[in-house]
Amino acid sequence: MTRPDRAVTSTRVMVGDAIRPARVEVADGHVTAVVDPGVRGSAGIDVLHDVGDLVVLPGLVDSHVHVNEPGRTHWEGFATATRAAALGGVTAIVDMPLNCLPPTTDVAALVTKRAAAAGQVVVDTAFWGGAVPGNDDELARLHQAGVRGFKAFLCDSGVPEYGCVHPRDLVPLLERIAALDTTLLVHAEDPDICDAAATAVAGRDVRAHASWLASRPPGAEVAAIGALVEGVRRTGARVHVLHLSAAAAGPVLADARSEGLPITVETCPHYLTLHAEDIPDGATEFKCAPPIRERANADALWDLLGDGVIDAIVSDHSPCPPADKVPERGDFLAAWGGIASLQLGLPLVWTSARARGHDLSDVVAWMAAGPAAIGSLEDRGRIEPGAVADLVAFDPDATWEVDGSQLAHRHPVTPHHGRTVTGRVVHVWAHGRPLVADGRLVGPPRGRLC
Repeated sequence: MTRPDRAVTSTRVMVGDAIRPARVEVADGHVTAVVDPGVRGSAGIDVLHDVGDLVVLPGLVDSHVHVNEPGRTHWEGFATATRAAALGGVTAIVDMPLNCLPPTTDVAALVTKRAAAAGQVVVDTAFWGGAVPGNDDELARLHQAGVRGFKAFLCDSGVPEYGCVHPRDLVPLLERIAALDTTLLVHAEDPDICDAAATAVAGRDVRAHASWLASRPPGAEVAAIGALVEGVRRTGARVHVLHLSAAAAGPVLADARSEGLPITVETCPHYLTLHAEDIPDGATEFKCAPPIRERANADALWDLLGDGVIDAIVSDHSPCPPADKVPERGDFLAAWGGIASLQLGLPLVWTSARARGHDLSDVVAWMAAGPAAIGSLEDRGRIEPGAVADLVAFDPDATWEVDGSQLAHRHPVTPHHGRTVTGRVVHVWAHGRPLVADGRLVGPPRGRLC
């Protein structure tokens, strides 16, 4: 094994699911040893970062990020998105295949996207492929080219160039996914239920979030997830349920998991920390799809996390230019549906998780190990010999107020502006080298394309 040349030491290091004093030794960008700080052996280490009592966590992984480059770089881009990720303690992302132009539904588009990302990414970046009507023949080629899996919508995607797969057409797609031994990521809302609900709310107050909420009822998620479960049961394909917002689907998912079906589930900070009852009229920065639901629903999502039914918390970072939120009209039905929170996930989740009796090991499981497994980044999300030396020094007690104008993503639109949160990312190391120091980015972009 290569001799370690640098180390990070703290009185509090997350090793497994426990926090203890440790020195994390690094060589060639990987952890070589995790030892007690008093153990001899540090004489050969050229660079020692002693962070005192800050908690050293593994770098977070966000497996659900819409970077939107190329084609809609005015919405976001690799440079701005990955800067925000790094400042939030996220050291690896997986980019979604839509909202960019062209969408990543064939190998040529993947090549174009990788070329756009080259030299810009601050953190390591991997890619999902798209599964849309008409690209069946591209799935195997995209898989061979290195995408981590495929994303499908069961309802309208919101952009015309990315078609949806109706739930009744799932089985043939799942058979192809199973044959490739990969994963299908699914935006799971039943289109027929959504269409009927949207018709029913016609004429209601478009400035009221309740109108948007009524147009995407929990039953749409429950029905779509039920169809997914049946499809997995028939085909054996691996499926990942994206951005679960409706806790009512929990029993369906719990039963599927107890049956041993290969289904994983994620949710997002906004579904856990924001509540429909609190959203003011016209505040379209809160619009996302599926929608933010009531406080009781958020409580139930936390229960599903605690019970292991939900595997991961990811951002579903989906920014847009401020004008696309139509702030002058405050029209929830016309505004773009997406929330930008890539930089804020850790403090948002930690603030609420700690208040509910969870500890940092739970947060690491949900925001580092869980997304790493979903994105097939198996050497991330933990601090142990052989893992990539992505490390975060975190102050779990620092309290601060979110200022949207100070966030690093391209546009300052966020529903979290003015919110008081607890927990601050102080330092970040990627592959053992400094990425963020005292809350500021250091050095040129050195992220890798995975």
